[in-house]
Amino acid sequence: MGIENYTRLFQDPELIGALRNTAIYTIIALIGIPLAVGIAALLNTAGLKGRSAYRTLYFIPVVTMPAAIALVWRMIYNGDYGVLNAALGAVGIEGRSWLTDPNTALVAIAVVGIWAGLGTNIVIFLAGLQGIPDTIMEAADLDGAGPVRKFFSITIPLLSPSIFFVSVISVIGALQVFDLIYMMLGRSNPAMPNTRTVVYLFYEAGFLDNDRGYAAAIAFLLLVIILILTIVQFRLQKKWVHYE
Repeated sequence: MGIENYTRLFQDPELIGALRNTAIYTIIALIGIPLAVGIAALLNTAGLKGRSAYRTLYFIPVVTMPAAIALVWRMIYNGDYGVLNAALGAVGIEGRSWLTDPNTALVAIAVVGIWAGLGTNIVIFLAGLQGIPDTIMEAADLDGAGPVRKFFSITIPLLSPSIFFVSVISVIGALQVFDLIYMMLGRSNPAMPNTRTVVYLFYEAGFLDNDRGYAAAIAFLLLVIILILTIVQFRLQKKWVHYE
């Protein structure tokens, strides 16, 4: 029955683990926001040569099929012949099997998620940066403000609406992560308990175990979590987002 699915939901240890993994992934994914801001600020530098080429390079992952991204990064992370371990070995650091180690699998996947979404965030921030009036920067130059002071006192406050928008869509996207975990790991992967997210748990219940009622309960819980976090973000934005 319907109510029994929700009773079971809050007694399921796998759900607790999935919620924890999803929260960790979301926190790591948010690191991509300041990274994108910094890259966008560099790409917006006047007189930068090859700006269009850099923008294209950063945006390529956005238009690349997730399956291709997962395949490439599985090869990079491979513990036997991966490029990452080869690079680490060249400087005397011992590598590991990144996607089968429970201590590194979730972080490794989150890094791929940040890389794949970086292009979209950079484009949004570039649009915001180009919307900042030059007269404000010229006035700051006359007042003797340096690049660092202008970045934190002018650029960041005026870019805060874009940062807020990206933070909202980033949190929602991170809470729904599934494709990278599905394609980069397998059900028999020893790291799965440490990487299984809420959406992956929904997939297992609904499509592998054919327990549609329980899967619906998981989906509804995720909807409620996304709704609550989005409302919180909209409430908090009044304290730090500056609109002209």
